[in-house]
Amino acid sequence: MKLAALLLASMLSAGAAAQDAVPEPRNRFAATEAAVERFEVGALAVERHGKRGRPLILIPGLASGSWVWQDAIRTFRDDHVLYVVTLPGFDGRAPAPGNQLEATQAALAQLISSRKLGKPVLVGHSMGGTIALELAQNHPDLIGGVVTIDGLPVFPGTEDMPAEQRPALADGIIRRMSGLTPAAFAMQQRQYMRSIDVVDMARADELAKLTSRSDPAATVQYMAAVMSQDLRPGLGKIKAPVLVMAPFFELDANDPNAGLDNKVAYYAQLLSGAPTVNVVGIPGARHFAMIDQPQRVTDAIRSFLKSL
Repeated sequence: MKLAALLLASMLSAGAAAQDAVPEPRNRFAATEAAVERFEVGALAVERHGKRGRPLILIPGLASGSWVWQDAIRTFRDDHVLYVVTLPGFDGRAPAPGNQLEATQAALAQLISSRKLGKPVLVGHSMGGTIALELAQNHPDLIGGVVTIDGLPVFPGTEDMPAEQRPALADGIIRRMSGLTPAAFAMQQRQYMRSIDVVDMARADELAKLTSRSDPAATVQYMAAVMSQDLRPGLGKIKAPVLVMAPFFELDANDPNAGLDNKVAYYAQLLSGAPTVNVVGIPGARHFAMIDQPQRVTDAIRSFLKSL
């Protein structure tokens, strides 16, 4: 898969020295909607928006914070109670001791139980979608629905890798990227945003400044853990309906004859073990589909919520 190749190349590239800081205009993506409540559960920082309706838990992806969900917050807060989480190690938060993914899973389960959330819908982007799928596997009776935006049960391009080789993949990523400096991490994030994440380069540069606020070592640990996972054997445990969004940007296609339908079919195949799954294509979007095509993303979420 081109996505896997681009991501690995971006992750493993050496960063150049950062230039002297200069005053910059305000980052338009940094502004966040005012929360009704802010609190912490385990390793998670949580913002609550809205006062009524079925609860939604919004989980950002790698190196992201609550700022990635601002359009969704404005769209759904009048009809739903939104719990927007920030993971340990991301967006200026300190990493959790030990395994970051395990700490996140435990904290999400604690959020549902401590707030007595009845069948919440999990909405995750990228790694956040993978986390949502795993939570729905581990706690099938607690979850009412799963929405994942370009988040899959196995990292695309590694689906044929034998299980016994996956720990070595994770170890190799950590070994090659250990000691990443903040300057190198910032440059890496900019390259990643420009090559994979969003269509517009000005938006890519602004978003990279925000993802660069995350802890480099924690980000590497998360990435290694996700790339070593394969959740497909447990998909049958999920009881909740699953919606998957497959973003597609034509200029990124390896094969000029491979279009959006091919990508949708590929994602559907990776999720074929889930009892109820629907894959929706999002044209004109890269990995951060909610930035490139916010209306299409929120429309897909709204339709899914009405179907529950």
